[in-house]
Amino acid sequence: MSVLIDRDQGFASPALVPAEGDFARNHAGAELNIGLINNMPDTALKATERQFMKLLQAAAGPRRIRFHCFSLPSVKRSPEAKWHVESEYSDLSDLKRERFDGLIVTGAEPVAPELDQEPYWRDLTELIDWARTNTRSTIWSCLAAHAAVLHLDRIERQRLPSKCHGIFDCETVSGDALTRDAPAPLKVSHSRLNEVTEGDLAQAGYRVLTRSAQAGVDVFVRQYDSRFVFFQGHPEYDALSLQREYLRDIGRFLAREREAYPALPVSYFDAATEEKLVRFEKRARHQRHPALTNELPALTLRTDIAAGSAAAALFRNWLQYLGADTEVPLLAR
Repeated sequence: MSVLIDRDQGFASPALVPAEGDFARNHAGAELNIGLINNMPDTALKATERQFMKLLQAAAGPRRIRFHCFSLPSVKRSPEAKWHVESEYSDLSDLKRERFDGLIVTGAEPVAPELDQEPYWRDLTELIDWARTNTRSTIWSCLAAHAAVLHLDRIERQRLPSKCHGIFDCETVSGDALTRDAPAPLKVSHSRLNEVTEGDLAQAGYRVLTRSAQAGVDVFVRQYDSRFVFFQGHPEYDALSLQREYLRDIGRFLAREREAYPALPVSYFDAATEEKLVRFEKRARHQRHPALTNELPALTLRTDIAAGSAAAALFRNWLQYLGADTEVPLLAR
């Protein structure tokens, strides 16, 4: 099952359509074959499909993209999400029977204390090894980036004192065509409890492309037979993604599913909204009950978050690399 992404196509739903036989192989110069390994939590599963489809559509220009959705079978799912994956996604075994120009691999919500204890660890490491030699380039996002560097170079992620959550200004620190024509600064969403440090990455031979003074390393790369691109953040997030996560975490606090009340996302809500949310937090700590979510104030985002502009530039350059003549690499190695 796949989606054919055209420049003027609308996405009323993420439903997939059957592939058109050998069309991609017969039009290799005009069409790219890209797979999304979507391991995001059930609540973000469909939103992630739409976000990446819209992002690739905005970045592709006149080029057509054959977009395939997969998910690691060992990621735990609710019955509804499992049905969606089984009925709408391609089987992961099909990945090795097709030629893919590029892959995008998302993280999953952690359920184990250590990454290599996650139930999907074996499936993920087999995917990492396969992608090294069977794609031109693979993008590893957030937790998937942490898992990849752990498997490849035993780089351990480090727990942060508090969650890195918000929109951060990132600067380009290493010249590379992946960041060509990107806005300065790049405003990128981050949402994570852990990080890999620039010192550990540099020592192992990775090259950092962008970083934030507050959030640390943002984008970094490593060349194998495939060019691996790692995002510690979530450039695909739309304007409301962080809001949904923040409200989810408030709901979990009120339902006593988590002990800590979530901190406000950095540089995300406007000043008036932040004041209202600080007052709501005080109430929530004293009247901790799920019904209190019905009294959350109206939320207004800052006008300068520039959601999607950084991602559009990065993915435009990535697609140009995937479509370039392999003997004249677009991106520095």
